Amino acid sequence: MNNVVNTMPYLRTTRDFPIELEELSSEINRAYLDIAQKMNDRTIGLFPTTRSAVNGEAWYIVKNQKQQAFRQVYPFTAVGNIPHGIVFANTVERFTKCQGSFTDGTNFYGVIYASNVPIVGQISFYITPTNIVVLAGAGAPTITQGIIVLEWVSRTSTNR
Repeated sequence: MNNVVNTMPYLRTTRDFPIELEELSSEINRAYLDIAQKMNDRTIGLFPTTRSAVNGEAWYIVKNQKQQAFRQVYPFTAVGNIPHGIVFANTVERFTKCQGSFTDGTNFYGVIYASNVPIVGQISFYITPTNIVVLAGAGAPTITQGIIVLEWVSRTSTNR
């Protein structure tokens, strides 16, 4: 396939370094740039709860320009509102991944990113400009603790 953006961030495993000092300096600079670029082209596994983190994803939604993506984790212990602190107007181009899980103290369940109407037997959530709203449908398990993970594409290079 000729139209693939990339296959994987690939970093070659061998490199010949020259003996001459000037050539060696130049080759080391190229090697460092290769390593830095390949490391930055992977998903970053940080899941902070106190502020958002760059997740390592690059999105090209608007005019084929690179947009940074962010992630944050929100713990919860009951239904209701969780303030997210994300400024929609300046920050969010769109949410990309919204997921979660919770426990009733015995079993573990998924939290569904759904609508603003409770779903029978389920815990679900939706996002407003100021809160994550957690809903419990009739017959849903009791929440003792849980987390919701939001990931979004930013309009700008900053997240707040």
